[in-house]
Amino acid sequence: MATTRKPARPAKWNASRLPDLTGRTVVVTGANSGIGLAAADALARAGAHVVFAVRDPERGRAAAAAVNGSTEVRRLDLADLASVRAFAEGWEARPLDLLINNAGVMMLPEQRTKDGFEMQFGTNHLGHFALTNLLLPYVTDRVVTVSSGAYRFGDGVIRFDDLNLTSGYTPVRAYAQSKLANLLFTLELQRRLTESGSPVRALAAHPGYAATNLQSHAASRVSRVAMMLGNRFFAQDDRAGALPTLYVATQDLPGASYVGPDGLGEMRGAPTLVSRSAAASDPAAARRLWTVSEELTGVRFPLGAVSGGGY
Repeated sequence: MATTRKPARPAKWNASRLPDLTGRTVVVTGANSGIGLAAADALARAGAHVVFAVRDPERGRAAAAAVNGSTEVRRLDLADLASVRAFAEGWEARPLDLLINNAGVMMLPEQRTKDGFEMQFGTNHLGHFALTNLLLPYVTDRVVTVSSGAYRFGDGVIRFDDLNLTSGYTPVRAYAQSKLANLLFTLELQRRLTESGSPVRALAAHPGYAATNLQSHAASRVSRVAMMLGNRFFAQDDRAGALPTLYVATQDLPGASYVGPDGLGEMRGAPTLVSRSAAASDPAAARRLWTVSEELTGVRFPLGAVSGGGY
């Protein structure tokens, strides 16, 4: 008796399915290690010219030297708005196909950026906010911002009355707020791009639980040990963690899409579209955050006036 064979499941998306990126220019912030380096390496191997935007150019050059493809290294300290402006001013009006806002700090002891902002909010959100708007006139395709599933931790809201968390700072609360800000920034950026008639798309990704050196900077020894054990026994490696970034950077997705791993709890797996919480989908909070971010950084949306209306 003949048996019917089940159709083979389609292979899950991975970096081998990247399109040919020859002739495209990409900026990756924090490309000297972790998922930033993994993403930069994959993009360069696919033919893109990858600019390593890093705080330490020496470390950036060492990382870029190990990448098989076209690269360059430029200094960028997201915790210093003067450095962000210098990076943008040095861009020399070159077309930029793709900006990947990847760099970040995670669960640090309480400290401030050079401009006086809480370090995680100032680096992860405000630095990238300023960089994106300063480079946006040159961007031709998309802006990808790397968030984290940890945005759901802490209070689950932006503390507009105390963005520096001077009352009740905790490393987790500060990190969660900065990662929630990444998603609200993406939401409002897409609205503004659409309303201004720009074809550029704003998208977001998160890596799931990926073993990187970010965890080594946790505020307490207990947290560092817990994360070290988690990295060893539960986390996926940085190349797997980079897949959502690579997917959202190269696939044809609607603006404001959010991509993460498809496994249990979005901790690991192949990239797929994932949902946002209500707090991360709030258009009023996104607009308010944008206005506050313009006031704090002195950087404004460069593509013309837009309304304050809804989505």
